[in-house]
Amino acid sequence: MPDNTRRARDEAFWQTFADRYDLQLGPINLENGYFGRMSRTVVEEYQRNIELINRGNSVHVRQRFEQGESLKIQAQVAGLMGVPAQAVALTRNASDGLQSLIRNYNRLQPGDQVLICDLEYDTVKGAMRWLAKHRGVEVIEIEHLHPASFDSLLASYRETFARYPRLKLMALTHVTHRTGLVMPVQAIAAAAREHGIDVILDGAHALGQFEFNLIDLGIDFAAYNLHKWIGAPLTLGFIYIAPERLADIDPDMSEMHFPVTDIRARTPYSTPNIPALLTLPLVLEEHHAMGGAAAKGSRLNYLRNLWVREVRELPGIEVLTPDDPRLYCGITSMRFTAQDDQQAMVERLLSEYNLFTVVRSGAACGPCIRITPGLTTTAEHMKRLVTALTELR
Repeated sequence: MPDNTRRARDEAFWQTFADRYDLQLGPINLENGYFGRMSRTVVEEYQRNIELINRGNSVHVRQRFEQGESLKIQAQVAGLMGVPAQAVALTRNASDGLQSLIRNYNRLQPGDQVLICDLEYDTVKGAMRWLAKHRGVEVIEIEHLHPASFDSLLASYRETFARYPRLKLMALTHVTHRTGLVMPVQAIAAAAREHGIDVILDGAHALGQFEFNLIDLGIDFAAYNLHKWIGAPLTLGFIYIAPERLADIDPDMSEMHFPVTDIRARTPYSTPNIPALLTLPLVLEEHHAMGGAAAKGSRLNYLRNLWVREVRELPGIEVLTPDDPRLYCGITSMRFTAQDDQQAMVERLLSEYNLFTVVRSGAACGPCIRITPGLTTTAEHMKRLVTALTELR
């Protein structure tokens, strides 16, 4: 058994990491997909950096942060991805980054088509529809069959590419926030490339949940969060643009603070959360010390499977995320088939079992309850969830 797989089952080992987080008394949090916790040491470093910048103010920022510290942090984030520093620009979050990539993509002409699906984040859908209004393109929207499979997902895109020959750009979500479905990005991107279609990848939930290589995936444009599974303070994300494709993304609203050859010109220029950015070196150090995405992902998948395997076949329960290991991660959604109101069931999970979850809607397959363990979640928490789902069904 690989070390990460074996270690994922070691409750004592993971308790040593859980002990590094300060938790508020209250419900068991099974909604860790919103944003992640900072460790106690990261919180302390963040607070020190707040005080540092408050004391030094613009003297520190002008002389040290802008002249050197920010560039080192940019390089460290690029190192996390295994890409050159000039391929990465820091943003407040993945949504901001995706909007920048979409609105500044310059290879569209009136009459071209762009593609979204039902599982895309609403901000991404809105940005692609904005292109229709301001660039004169047509938005093609597809819905994925449920239950999904690797072959059905790939086939749906291949059929769409063949049906709409004017497609030039598509959004693709690596891990869908509604159901936790992991898209077969490499296969879809390869098919898109055959038809001359560029992909803008939403990696908001992917980074830190599993390992991937952007070059192998065939992705030239992507945006990510650092505050979900990496452990950074809120307000930190970044975009990736393959260096050879930089000219295909315009400077943001003619941004002139950086040269046109600098990826940082592709995002809005504003005062960032400098104390949070100065905390990133410690965040990345702790992420790697924990074993990185491989270790975190193995643990999250293990916790996910503890509950899914117990309830998958129960009458009254429908697990929406498939069990194909290529298509799932720690995030998984389900619904009570005998209940029309999933929000009411979320409220019962909270009031009767002290389990905090969230309803996600917008997918063609209907509303669902998203269940997302985190690094402080235990096997015992999953047993309580199984009990709750079994009794409430």
